[in-house]
Amino acid sequence: MASSSTVAGPTIRNTRNPDATSPPSILHLSFNHEGRSFAVGTTDGFMIFDTDPFVQTIRQDFSKNDQGVGIRIVQMILGTSIFAVVTTRLRRQKIMIWHDYDLVRQVTEVLCFRSEVKSVRVRPDRVVAVMMQKVFVYDHKNLQLLHEIETGPNPKGLCEISLSGGMVLVCLGSEKGEVRVEHYRLSSSKLIKAHDSDVACAALSNDGRLLATASTKGTLVRVFDTLDGRLLQELRRGSERAEVHSLSFSSDTEWLAVSSNKGTVHVFRLKTSSRSIGTGGSQEAEQNNSPLSCLSSFKGILPNYFSSEWSVARFHVPQDIQHIVTFGHQKHTVLIIGMNGIFYRCKFDPIAGGAMTQMECHNFLQPDFAGNSLDSE
Repeated sequence: MASSSTVAGPTIRNTRNPDATSPPSILHLSFNHEGRSFAVGTTDGFMIFDTDPFVQTIRQDFSKNDQGVGIRIVQMILGTSIFAVVTTRLRRQKIMIWHDYDLVRQVTEVLCFRSEVKSVRVRPDRVVAVMMQKVFVYDHKNLQLLHEIETGPNPKGLCEISLSGGMVLVCLGSEKGEVRVEHYRLSSSKLIKAHDSDVACAALSNDGRLLATASTKGTLVRVFDTLDGRLLQELRRGSERAEVHSLSFSSDTEWLAVSSNKGTVHVFRLKTSSRSIGTGGSQEAEQNNSPLSCLSSFKGILPNYFSSEWSVARFHVPQDIQHIVTFGHQKHTVLIIGMNGIFYRCKFDPIAGGAMTQMECHNFLQPDFAGNSLDSE
């Protein structure tokens, strides 16, 4: 599933033309569910880019005609030109549904709140608003409130929803390290104790069957079955503490990508895909091909570090800059966008692993971005 980010980023000057107008600051980044597009919320408005080929498709600038309002959250609704946006006006908290078709560029629906909207999740039939300690689920057709969930403190607005089939929602539980899973089609709710410390990042597979979580410690990523809460896999990002910025499943749930402030994007092979959950034979066969530490047979005897599963492929980006990651629609490709305004497309070898190959790199904040490809490293 696509990931999103809501941390203010730096501006970038056009080094080819120092006198050019400085680009706006980035406030938010998000991919759509297939990695075919991404959205950028800025201090001036928002932009939408296609990733293959890389091109800007929509730009809405509110800096001149709307008293300098910026967009701090922007989420795309699957493959449509409909977006959920939240402005920087904190006194009037609104989620606005923006239609951007050839003849229609306007807000068509509005949800109003008394407290700050931390994040938004959308799919064609639902709009989810995430507050500090509450999650509201609305019918997208008539904006009727369907469900209200109380959570623990959630300053990051952590919440994910499935994008296909019956809706599955994951949000924080009321206890430290706890996540809550709602299967709406099954009318079931489950609490999963994911970590001992606070949950820092989460992702759902598109069908909602798999959940990945990372804690504030950031050394391990855990993968769970959302139906019964079983821990399916434990992946080691590294040995040092890190802030995990994003997690993303591939569409076939064979791979999981992880980005953090340590400057390395990792790709892990998953033991089991959504399709094979509950089929012990195929799961066991896949386990035999999983990239385990050479000491994994001693799991339960040696410390967890020595029995962990490590990433298959890696790609290096600047440290301490927030990056979010997803998989491209081309097989074995990874897309990365950063709060510094840089887009990468990389390819990994599923057999040999190791360092990914950089295929493209663009600065999408530059006015002349279309001709502003950066040389491969």
